[in-house]
Amino acid sequence: MRTAAVERITRETQIRGKLKIEGRGRYDISTGIRFLDHMLELFARHGGFDLTLHAAGDLDVDQHHTVEDCGIVLGQLFSKALGDRKGINRAGYFVMPMDETLAVVAVDLGGRPALVYQDRVRVRYVGDLQAELVHDFFDGFVVHAGANLHAKVLYGRSSHHKLEAIFKCFARAMRFACSKDKRLKDQLPSTKELL
Repeated sequence: MRTAAVERITRETQIRGKLKIEGRGRYDISTGIRFLDHMLELFARHGGFDLTLHAAGDLDVDQHHTVEDCGIVLGQLFSKALGDRKGINRAGYFVMPMDETLAVVAVDLGGRPALVYQDRVRVRYVGDLQAELVHDFFDGFVVHAGANLHAKVLYGRSSHHKLEAIFKCFARAMRFACSKDKRLKDQLPSTKELL
């Protein structure tokens, strides 16, 4: 089983996380931002990952440090749990309808961080989460996971549905990208032989 534990302690945030890639969608999430908790809970459930993430941050200042650092820790967890990445599918994508909203996410765990993110959210807050910080969450994730990620809402009305569709797509794209192909179990998924 591919598992990882990470502890990130700074003057701004204290975050502890655990990940089991071959999980059962179980989660124990507490970030101090309930909507972010909800997004990470559904990420774990739809990805089939077991995820524990407890964060205490300087929310009296702003949500930015907590949200970005949660993305960093999630990226570190996946990078550590994936190990040498031999035999993984490496890339995955998913298209998710969420009522009137449609989103698509594609991910490549090839070691080169890049992010293209378009959520079409035009409100300041979704629930208690500052909506613009979702971009920072994914930016932290891609840098520390060694991933490139393209996430886009094609259309929709509800801001809640837009973000939820992105996180569900992200979960299912990651689930496929992390999964192993038995035929290629001893190979790196790259002609460079380096990720």
